[in-house]
Amino acid sequence: MHPAFSVLVFTVMSGAGYGLLTLLVLGHLSGLAQLQNSAVLLSGGILSLVLITVGLLSSTLHLANPKNAWRSFSRFKTSWLSREAVFAVLFYPFVLIYLAGIWFGGSDVTGIPLLAGIIGAVLAMVTLFCTSMIYASLKTIRQWNSSLTPINYIALGLMSGSLLLATVQAIISGDLSGTLQVLSLSLLVLGAVGKLVYLFWIGKPAGSTINTATGFTQASVRLLDQGHTSNSFLNNEFGYTVEANKLVRLRLLMLVLAFVVPFLLLLTGSSTLLVVAALLTVAGLLVERWLFFAEARHVVRLFHGDQTV
Repeated sequence: MHPAFSVLVFTVMSGAGYGLLTLLVLGHLSGLAQLQNSAVLLSGGILSLVLITVGLLSSTLHLANPKNAWRSFSRFKTSWLSREAVFAVLFYPFVLIYLAGIWFGGSDVTGIPLLAGIIGAVLAMVTLFCTSMIYASLKTIRQWNSSLTPINYIALGLMSGSLLLATVQAIISGDLSGTLQVLSLSLLVLGAVGKLVYLFWIGKPAGSTINTATGFTQASVRLLDQGHTSNSFLNNEFGYTVEANKLVRLRLLMLVLAFVVPFLLLLTGSSTLLVVAALLTVAGLLVERWLFFAEARHVVRLFHGDQTV
């Protein structure tokens, strides 16, 4: 699949924003001392809204007619994209009520603002899950049609969100909370393990072939004529191919940027290095998401000359 940069920005930024907001609310509710600071809560909450808004706006840039984006709300019963759009919009008023409660009443929020924060955190995870299911529900792409896809989307969203939360807390409070440091380190390890399992799984020589696509599994089948004699939208979008060596190098770069270096920087507890770690993680996840699309093989490629997908 051809990776659209706007979709990469959308999935990475919104994922980090939803992860940040979820961990912020959970830390606040659990009584974590460093997250009882209204300045940390407001800064983290505003940062999450900025990331999510930037992500959602960028998601419209790859549309042929962005003005028709409103149509994504019309198929809630059957479309994960529609569910994502609905929950993404519902998320905003609850989070704004929660942050308004903190703004006017400090960190000791109760009643409606507290309930709104809880609902906002739930909606954040639901929206992130819906985003992942847009891809995981596609049976035509073996690399996406797996429970590993939503697991990785949620794990990486929480991982990047935890680094951003630790960074905000360290900058405002002056030192990094030991609890947030351990949480971020744990989520970095969890995200790395999940991604490695996914990479191992998609690397297996399995999936659709021209035999399984036609149902003739006991005979040798070959394509006599391709679907088109010249390039088309399908060739350019679904027939996107990258050299294997380049993919391996990008995988290594992604692992180093998104997981290894941030893990080492996080161990230092330095506020300055935490900013670097958070930025490297976002950069690494942009590479990860590029690979997520570039390594996907749509079954329609069989119609255009590929013997295996």
